[in-house]
Amino acid sequence: MNGSGSVTSHPVHRSILALDIESSTAPLRTNPIKKELRDLLYGFLNKAMEYAGVGEERHDRLDDRGDGILLPIRPVDDVPKTFLLSRLVPELTRQLTDYNLGLSSVERMRRELRVRAAIHAGDILCDETGCIGEAVDVACRMLDSPKLKAVLRSVPAPMVLAVSSEIYWGIVRHEYGGIDASDYHPHYSVVVCGRRQQVFVHVPSPLVLAS
Repeated sequence: MNGSGSVTSHPVHRSILALDIESSTAPLRTNPIKKELRDLLYGFLNKAMEYAGVGEERHDRLDDRGDGILLPIRPVDDVPKTFLLSRLVPELTRQLTDYNLGLSSVERMRRELRVRAAIHAGDILCDETGCIGEAVDVACRMLDSPKLKAVLRSVPAPMVLAVSSEIYWGIVRHEYGGIDASDYHPHYSVVVCGRRQQVFVHVPSPLVLAS
């Protein structure tokens, strides 16, 4: 900051994808298993990003959250927000499904990988250490909501997705890219910086992928 107290760096607009592993602190999950699951999630996300066309030049530094990931994606015409919903999320769900189906009933208690996801967009500040800003706070608050955790516990799917009202009204409602708006339901809200944000929840299917 300069002497007047104003921020000297400029905000940049980003799509924000946040992921978090369910039950990462469960008693049966030792530190090596936690690392194993985190490494798996990174690998699955990288493949899903490749499928959606999100190359290294299309995103900022991934922020490791221990049992989760925060990914700021740069807005470019060849990676629209629709690709996150219609390609990246279904492909990530497919990989999680395949992995979990390969586990024995015994190993499922220790190594089943189920994930909460949140997508938002907004102006943030980024530097070599990561990104901060109200939009990041909204995405994290959406992701960490007890109500989203409860949704994941109530479904057999390996992932649930929360999207902000900005994403819903700007992208989902118009059903761009084959998105079915009826699959997204208003479920809860979060308050960040005194402003209430409506959150829509979707249970992604791994069976239908965009071509």
